[in-house]
Amino acid sequence: MTEPVSASTRTLVKNLSALDDGPVTVSGWVDTVRDQKKVQFVVLRDESGAVQLVNPRTDDTVEVAETISGLAQGSFITVTGELKHDERVKLGGIEVKLASLEVVTAAIPETPIAADSGIDKRMDWRFLDLRRPEQNLVFRVQTTLEHAWRTYWVEHDFIEIHTPKLMASASESRAELFEVEYFETKAYLSQSPQFFKQMAQPAGFGKVFEVGPAFRADPSFTSRHATEFTSVDAEISWIDSHEDVMQLHEELMVAGLRAVKEKHGEEIKALFDVDIEVPTQPFPRIPLAEAKQIVADRGYVVPREDDDMDPEGERQIAAYVKETYGHDFVFLTDYAASIRPFYHMRNAGDETVTNSYDLVYNGVEISTGAQREHRVEVLIEQAKEKGLDPEELGFYLDFFRYGVPPHGGFGMGLSRVLMLMLHQTNLREVVYLFRGPTRLTP
Repeated sequence: MTEPVSASTRTLVKNLSALDDGPVTVSGWVDTVRDQKKVQFVVLRDESGAVQLVNPRTDDTVEVAETISGLAQGSFITVTGELKHDERVKLGGIEVKLASLEVVTAAIPETPIAADSGIDKRMDWRFLDLRRPEQNLVFRVQTTLEHAWRTYWVEHDFIEIHTPKLMASASESRAELFEVEYFETKAYLSQSPQFFKQMAQPAGFGKVFEVGPAFRADPSFTSRHATEFTSVDAEISWIDSHEDVMQLHEELMVAGLRAVKEKHGEEIKALFDVDIEVPTQPFPRIPLAEAKQIVADRGYVVPREDDDMDPEGERQIAAYVKETYGHDFVFLTDYAASIRPFYHMRNAGDETVTNSYDLVYNGVEISTGAQREHRVEVLIEQAKEKGLDPEELGFYLDFFRYGVPPHGGFGMGLSRVLMLMLHQTNLREVVYLFRGPTRLTP
């Protein structure tokens, strides 16, 4: 009877190269098998990398050889053997000569997805799709990115909050809301922690952040939308304008990208052929009206009837910024009041525009930020302008009746940042489990 493998006896593949030649135990999934007449090769992959196993066919290895011949891709095995450094081995310059092999769990021979499977098929079998080295790297990058952001926040005296995701009323508007049964009444899944992170300002928290789920009942089938996503939010007190929020935002992005480049830059280059660039500060800032004129001068007139930018306009202005400033980011500022929420502060010199911005990264908008309106009488009037009933906003408006400092913040989509950082064409490639209008499983 073999001794069970524990975390203390098992060696991760990534740690093998630092060991001297000698006995080792490794566990992982069978990636490929080359079953030759005189020798067998198995590529074993664990959560940290891949290593070649070798089994010369001799009278003493018949049992192991038969087991290897029957291995299906994806079977989970534990092996012991002799580690040997050999620069001729293409896979890391090391290999393990087998002494014993245990099939812990056998996989079904017919794999439901292949390298050329479409994205919907791969999403059906996401746990298998996630075994790919590229996917493993995505979520290690995500971990590093979030850790860098959290480190920045903590070091700058931010307070982490966890806001409720069940709401009695809409946080912004009744559009794109998921309604759920809630005992004898109705509740709504939160579109944003907006109202609650603002509540922290009169509470005296000063600076807050949250990384948590948000929900939008948006029937979009684009490559960059989801009905459930991870929202990265921050809100700060005692600001002079949205410029203070933009400065915070760019410092966070620099901190995150620097951490990713330092820890994963070489691996990202190898697997995605992407060079992670740490942006310089300050990021370019262009008022929206000026940006639309620049885009028009490049031959593209935004066809929208409202005052907003469209996706092609974002791509065009990003191309202009890259050509002109060599920068992957641009803040589009001074959005029209007509297309912004009621709680965005209007510009003191021009009531038709707001102290707000969108942050565009590699041609796609990843975030909206703004200075918030903190004067209750102005908030009430602006809510009415948007067709909202102040009575339904009572709990929110009460925040501003007991002393609230000038404040502002932003909300940002985590997955969009990852998608654009790694130059992926679809959000689903960087989401652990995607939720969209037609997908609730797995």
